Amino acid sequence: MHQALTATTVTRVRCRSEINRNRVPPRAPLPKADPDLDRSDIQLHFVISIVEDYARKLHMGHGVRCHTCVLGPKSRGSVPLATANPFAAPVIDPQFLSDPDDLSVLQRGVRQARRIMAQEPLAAYLRKELFFDGEPDDATLEQHIRARADTIYHPVGTCRMGQDEDAVVDPELKVRGLRNLRVVDASVMPRLIGGNTNAPTIMIAEKAADMITGRPTLTGTG
Repeated sequence: MHQALTATTVTRVRCRSEINRNRVPPRAPLPKADPDLDRSDIQLHFVISIVEDYARKLHMGHGVRCHTCVLGPKSRGSVPLATANPFAAPVIDPQFLSDPDDLSVLQRGVRQARRIMAQEPLAAYLRKELFFDGEPDDATLEQHIRARADTIYHPVGTCRMGQDEDAVVDPELKVRGLRNLRVVDASVMPRLIGGNTNAPTIMIAEKAADMITGRPTLTGTG
């Protein structure tokens, strides 16, 4: 079984207090780290707070942060069984950045995020960047990413759907080799989608409900 996870790195800055007066939800635009692509390959998460490691490490003062997230990472993790005991926790290894393309996308994405943060009107509020003093070279940026990249959750693929011998479930979500057992959640996705997994998982559940109850599949009207 394989598990695809998104990795995120951050660039954060200290700023004047005015930018923190109006609390707003996180913003998540979908730009391209590679302009030649026909769809977004990164997602930026802009948040008005200055914390690290999902608020496990706090910083005094006002600030903002911008996370760079790889959409459709190529790195694949594993979730093997630890023992024959079904109640024992599995061994989860996400193997972040095991594919060099993910690191390359993150490097380009972080540089793009820093360029965005350095432009007006944001630049008027920013005072000091936490992790860099000037433009980092490739080696410094790679070290930063490897030290601070982590999951943004949304794991998928541990029970991949397909028609090949390695697939865990078939196109009707039935577990291969067993009867009367289906898997209906994000683990059946063959690969991570380019966005949040909530809505597609709801769709998978609704489709499974139709297959189980025998309801006809909806067709488009054209």
